[in-house]
Amino acid sequence: MTRSLSFEVRGIPAPQGSKRHVGRGILIESSKKVKPWREDVRAAALNAMGDAWTPLAGAVEVWVTFYLPAPKSLPKRINAPTKRPDLDKLARSTMDALTSAGVYLDDSKVTDLHVLKRYVGRNVMNVNAPGAAIDVEGLAEEDVR
Repeated sequence: MTRSLSFEVRGIPAPQGSKRHVGRGILIESSKKVKPWREDVRAAALNAMGDAWTPLAGAVEVWVTFYLPAPKSLPKRINAPTKRPDLDKLARSTMDALTSAGVYLDDSKVTDLHVLKRYVGRNVMNVNAPGAAIDVEGLAEEDVR
């Protein structure tokens, strides 16, 4: 039996980039936007999981669609967000937040990752607020190839 979880996160998606050394072996995030985004993802995941959820221990498939605000200067004819932030860095911050929330034991359990980025209001689903739609599914061993 597979278990799944679907939820939405509202907020500005933030990429987890490089860290900055501040001395004595201490590293801090170079972007101040990462912490609030990770907290938003964690809170939404905890709310969706409820009290009875136990972390997924086996292979996991994750789908994430990020909805970013379109720059005001962007021409209406352009729908694809080909500018920063980088998709892989958005995924990194979100995956770490899902681990922190206890959705799965560790992001090393993720065997299938499907990540998209879209502009708010310029997509088929007509999402009108920045954030992300997240779907997580625990895979049965026979589903992993």
